[in-house]
Amino acid sequence: MKLSLQLKMGQHLTMTPQLQQAIRLLQLSTLDLQQEIHQALEENPMLELIENNDEESSTDSQNDTGSTDKVTAEAATETRESAELNSDDSNWQSEIPSDLGVDTNWDDIYYPETYSSGPSPDTESADFESRNTTVDTLQDHLLWQLNLTHISDRDNSIALSIIDAIDANGLLTVDLESLHSGFDAELEIELDEILAVLHRIQQFDPVGVGYRNLAECLMIQLNQINNSEIDVEVGNAKLVVGQYIDLLGNRDYAQLMRRTKLKEPELAQAITVIESLNPRPGSEISPPSTSYIIPDVLVTKDSESGKWRIELNPETAPKIRINNSYASLVKRADSSADNNYLKDNLQEAKWFIKSLQSRNETLMKVTTRIVEHQKGFLEYGEEAMKPLVLHDIAEAVGMHESTISRVTTQKYMHTPRGIFELKYFFSSHVSTKGGGECSSTAIRAIIRKLIAAENTIKPLSDSKITALLEDQGINVARRTIAKYRESLSIPPSNERKRLAG
Repeated sequence: MKLSLQLKMGQHLTMTPQLQQAIRLLQLSTLDLQQEIHQALEENPMLELIENNDEESSTDSQNDTGSTDKVTAEAATETRESAELNSDDSNWQSEIPSDLGVDTNWDDIYYPETYSSGPSPDTESADFESRNTTVDTLQDHLLWQLNLTHISDRDNSIALSIIDAIDANGLLTVDLESLHSGFDAELEIELDEILAVLHRIQQFDPVGVGYRNLAECLMIQLNQINNSEIDVEVGNAKLVVGQYIDLLGNRDYAQLMRRTKLKEPELAQAITVIESLNPRPGSEISPPSTSYIIPDVLVTKDSESGKWRIELNPETAPKIRINNSYASLVKRADSSADNNYLKDNLQEAKWFIKSLQSRNETLMKVTTRIVEHQKGFLEYGEEAMKPLVLHDIAEAVGMHESTISRVTTQKYMHTPRGIFELKYFFSSHVSTKGGGECSSTAIRAIIRKLIAAENTIKPLSDSKITALLEDQGINVARRTIAKYRESLSIPPSNERKRLAG
């Protein structure tokens, strides 16, 4: 094998650690960013929080430190740079919430002098209960009722198997034959015994739990209604649910009236009773958890000038700066391990703060362009939304589309019309007769408005909606209307039909 030296020229992209960190922070959501900042505070001693009235105390500490320690020219320069990065005018900094502290002792957080002699406010008590109270699941609720029910040990074991097979909505997810085959053959449990225990559980709260199909769920609830004033309506509802629920699901009212021999007012009253029932009774016990969104950007309208103001939410991230006391310990011509450790952490702290500042500056640039483009939405609502794609904003701010995608992912804007993800303001366009463009979001809003104002006795079909939009100069195919309608979770016209009265 012959060895040789070769010289090659080429181009390749090298991402520095600083650039990688800036990109990673750019795509983090608010909660993830808070965790990242807290992790940096724990790992880097050069970073510290800026708390209330801390600016004045930091000035005094710098004077005291200057009288006892010899600060070199390099350390003084680094201190001034860190102070500039963390000035009070930086709108990207905010005070850290007290409930997000790092690992500390109880006495380090809760000072005795902060307590008042009077009782604590109701709001604090409610907040404490909400954070420390566990939510019972449907199974827990059913097991609690089972423990209060006097049944044999044999029936109790059957009930435990049934409750274990009930989902969060109250549906029995396993058929009785499968439950029967799961028991030990030596117990000689009959299928009728399982059915009897199931009927017992179906009388538990919430009414209708343990149902095997929709008709059974509704029938259990109808049987529990004890109101003599609506006995006739309940009886008609039982007839519809028990024998013709498929026709009711298809809104085939003409066939329903022929089969049940009910007149239109009678059928309408029966349907009103059915619509008052809960097809998912288990959801009452264990409702889905609520997720709270912290907006990254606040958009308000100046009442005097009429212009839209954009600012970063000061509560999105803790307010941090470089610790001047530790920064002053860095010595210039010292290559010891301790000094190198301080130098490295000081440089990382400066990079981290600069990355945070770059993240928020980019977020402000992108948000400002979005607001300028979508003023119509802020003024008049969804129907005035303009078409917008990532390329438009990328050109306006001089960045790549991938950067814009990172900025707009999991970032939220608070406007007078609500809180929206930044991606919400981007949508494709549809051409109009006049040669203009209409946003798909605006078309969805128009469809929702037309359906909300339709005659429920004769609802609008997709073809009719297409014709109405064409009258407004918007050319949209019928299949596109169907796609938009389905994205809005609006059923087709035959399922939206209602009886008169």
